[in-house]
Amino acid sequence: MLKKIFRRIDATFSFVEDWSLVLVVGVALTSGLVNIILRKTTDISLYWSDEVVRKAIFFCTYIGCSAAIKQRALIRIDALPQIIPVSRKFFNIINHLSVLVFSSFLTWLGWKMTCEVFADEFATTATLQIPEWYFYAILPIVGAMMFIRTVILLCEDLCPTEPEEAKQEANNG
Repeated sequence: MLKKIFRRIDATFSFVEDWSLVLVVGVALTSGLVNIILRKTTDISLYWSDEVVRKAIFFCTYIGCSAAIKQRALIRIDALPQIIPVSRKFFNIINHLSVLVFSSFLTWLGWKMTCEVFADEFATTATLQIPEWYFYAILPIVGAMMFIRTVILLCEDLCPTEPEEAKQEANNG
C-alpha cells in the first residue's frame, strides 16, 4: 500500500519536473537563440532575453535538485563507504538526514523570503516587470519536493520491500 503511494508521488513529481524543465529550457533556448540571430543579422536586440535565461537557470538548478534525489545523484559521502562497505547503510542514512535538514531549511526560509518579496509591491524583475515572488516561490516548493523524495528513499533504504507486497509481486510476476 505504502509502495503504491510512493510510486504515485514519484510519478507526479517526475511529470512536474520533466515537463517544467522542458518548457523552461525551451523558452530560454528559444529566446537566447532568437536574440543571437537578431543581433547578428539586424540591429534589433531582445533586451529581455538575458533575464529570461538567468531565471531559467535559477529554476532549473532548484528543480534539478529534486530530480537528482530521485536518481540518487545528489552530492554525498561515497569514498568511505567504498573503502569500508559495511558502513554504506550508515552513511546513506546520514546523507538522507542531511538532505532532510537542508530541504527543511530551504522550505522554511524559502517561504519566509517569498512572503517578504510578495509584500514588496516594487519587487519585480528588471526588464519584464514580473513579480519576483513567482521565482522565490520555487524555493519552498522544491524544498518540500526534496523532503518528500528523501523520505521515500529513506523508507526504501530502511525497509527495502514489505513482506506482503513481495509475495504479491512474486505471484503476479
